[in-house]
Amino acid sequence: MNINDYGFLRVAAASPKLKVADCDHNTEEIKRVIKQAQQEDVQILCFPELCLTAYSCGDLFFQKALQQKALESLSKLVRFLEERPSIITIVGLPLHIKNNLYNVAAVLSGEGILGFVPKTYVPNNNEYYEKRWFTSGNDLTDLTVNIESDKFDLTVDSESSKVPISSKGLIFHTSFGNFGIEICEDLWMPVPPSSALAMQGADLIFNLSASNELVGKNRYRKSLVRQQSGRCNAAYIYASAGWHESTTDMVFSGACLIAENGTLLAESERFSPVSELIIADIDIEALRHDRLKNTNYTSMTSSSETTGIDCYIDFVTPDKMYRSFNPHPFIPSKETRDESLSEVFNIQTHGLAKRLLHTGMEKATIGISGGLDSTLALLVTVKAFDLLGLPRENIHGITMPGFGTTARTYGNAVALMRSLGVTVKEIPIVDAVTQHFKDIGHDADNHDVTYENSQARERTQILMDYANKIGGLVVGTGNMSELALGWATYNGDHMSMYGVNTSVPKTLVATLVRWIADTRTNEEASGNILHDILDTPFSPELLPAGKDGGIAQKTEHFVGPYELHDFFLHRMLRYGDSPSRIRFMAEQAFAGQYPAQEIVKWLKLFYRRFFAQQFKRSCMPDGPKVGSVNLSPRADWRMPSDASADSWLAELE
Repeated sequence: MNINDYGFLRVAAASPKLKVADCDHNTEEIKRVIKQAQQEDVQILCFPELCLTAYSCGDLFFQKALQQKALESLSKLVRFLEERPSIITIVGLPLHIKNNLYNVAAVLSGEGILGFVPKTYVPNNNEYYEKRWFTSGNDLTDLTVNIESDKFDLTVDSESSKVPISSKGLIFHTSFGNFGIEICEDLWMPVPPSSALAMQGADLIFNLSASNELVGKNRYRKSLVRQQSGRCNAAYIYASAGWHESTTDMVFSGACLIAENGTLLAESERFSPVSELIIADIDIEALRHDRLKNTNYTSMTSSSETTGIDCYIDFVTPDKMYRSFNPHPFIPSKETRDESLSEVFNIQTHGLAKRLLHTGMEKATIGISGGLDSTLALLVTVKAFDLLGLPRENIHGITMPGFGTTARTYGNAVALMRSLGVTVKEIPIVDAVTQHFKDIGHDADNHDVTYENSQARERTQILMDYANKIGGLVVGTGNMSELALGWATYNGDHMSMYGVNTSVPKTLVATLVRWIADTRTNEEASGNILHDILDTPFSPELLPAGKDGGIAQKTEHFVGPYELHDFFLHRMLRYGDSPSRIRFMAEQAFAGQYPAQEIVKWLKLFYRRFFAQQFKRSCMPDGPKVGSVNLSPRADWRMPSDASADSWLAELE
């Protein structure tokens, strides 16, 4: 697999085992790590600040012998990389330019030295006193260094032998992504250089660092890296000096971090006795999609202040991905599950409570089928009434058994309503629908779409008219996955006066109900009912039950697994992914669970239904947005009902 074709770029951060002021040893160790990274198909590799000499050399930085040795080491690395054109390497060294010494990052590849980036913010407080040796590179812009000169004279010459050096607007362009560089303290400042670099088009930010360890500092450092990657809609690759640095006054740990858009993808072992290397595959396409949607993401500076440098790296075809794909992106992680699910439930309940307050209604009707969606909607409604101090008896739960209703779902519906203390109302629909069939001349033995939709619309008519009768509000139960697939009857279960589940996908509906059953129910009986509902197959129960009295019409048999569709929906709407990218990631996420041909089968169905059913979403009722993906035509998703899916389906072919 060519991961670059699917929008990914493989990067790494390394903290090599160094010796202070021993450039020869350090260079050999850096070479060894480069070889290791190349074996793993790394395309861009970042080392720590001043790694050629080690960071903690002190006044030895003034010694010309050390400065020259660092340049010799740089030259050795360039020759070493000439035989390895598939990897770009970023190293740190002291660079003497005219009367000043600069702490710089050097970008190297098989093409040679591509550019230098000097450190902008030079710390000179507490345990740091870098200004004793180094000058800020803030004034080094649009200049070049003559790499053939012994003195490395600063000049504005633009000959091919000159290497650009700039602290502002230096962007390195590859075929698969653009990157910028900042050094250590730059990240910790109120306006890091990486913010401007991101606005100028850098997808990745590399930070060469030498961050010592203090109690609590690691947590704060990780927070900075995550937040800056999120603020910049970028990947942030951070490489820090290891514990082989001098411990005269400070101890370093070799903290290496890779974050993408606020999420930590990889982290090194701190205080490792050996060289550390962490690798991650960055989703460049997803980062660019977020920037595309953010209309404020325009360049802060003029193009004249940006210098672009073209870099060559070859594509890679690794055997494995250094990245996992969450098969259930709508379900919170275990670490944040309780907090996140509580937030979703609160958004749903407070949204409904506000609507009740605004309309002045103190009663509600809700259709209870014994399935997951109506169960969650009822739990939300009960909580909303409790918040408003309204009696639960004002909630009129209506069960409407029809041709396909089974004893299990009917029993669970009635038991759930009674356990929650709401008003229970049973209105069978068989006679009314049978009369309707006679009125429109439909054969009741013909179990077609008319047979199914007539039942759904009869139930909606009952809910609406009963709500009018009691002066109440109809609470909708349909979920976002059904809206995406159009698995709802137009002007049937598609319609309500307020839909509390409209932005909650099916996988999250199940997770929420299980969470409530396990943590939010006081009575064991209620918990048992909820767990039995969770174990019930998804079904609209519009076709007659089987001979054994069980559910004959199972939704996932017709439309496919909801976990697949929720994955497709998340990737398409959240990241704007193409069909081929979604297929590629689904095959990774569901490896061993669904064969590739089955994934393609359901992905094709997803696109066909998603495009064909937009007309139902264009007039969907109000409902609260709970996550980053939403199908409301008044919020996140505006699509013409007549759009064609042909281009999407053709790509899958």
